[in-house]
Amino acid sequence: MSQLLDVMQAHARLIMETVPFARALGMEAMRVEKGYASARLSWRADLVGDLRSGVLHGGVVTALLDSLSGVAVASALESLTSIATLDLRIDYMRGSEPGRDLHAEARVIRLTRRIAFVQALAFHENAADPVATASAAFMLGSNGGRKAGHNLSSMVPAPLSEFSPQ
Repeated sequence: MSQLLDVMQAHARLIMETVPFARALGMEAMRVEKGYASARLSWRADLVGDLRSGVLHGGVVTALLDSLSGVAVASALESLTSIATLDLRIDYMRGSEPGRDLHAEARVIRLTRRIAFVQALAFHENAADPVATASAAFMLGSNGGRKAGHNLSSMVPAPLSEFSPQ
């Protein structure tokens, strides 16, 4: 197991806090394994897309699946590098249920030298009854040689700071 994965596992709940957008939406990484990550997003009224039904906005679900897929990719790497979404396909199976937290899982299904392929799903309690599924491709090392997370280096919690630029 890589040192990066060890740190990610030990501090899984801090991972989403390092990304301001994920933190603003309330995403919380729950579990990280090599090539796998799970998260929870608590239902909030300000995340609703349809006031009459109380269903979460589709963009919130998309952001959760995209962000979590990036965490899964990072956990599959031996060392941290930049990760950029190349392609993201979301299939909405049904609306989320008002007042209920959304759970998500993402798994790397293939990792090449420059591209990672991920499948993910969002659901309430039962992964067999998803709200949405995703297929994604991520470019690795997309930052043109700059250190990963350079723009966020002052925001990274101490346990993860050794993997970020100083």
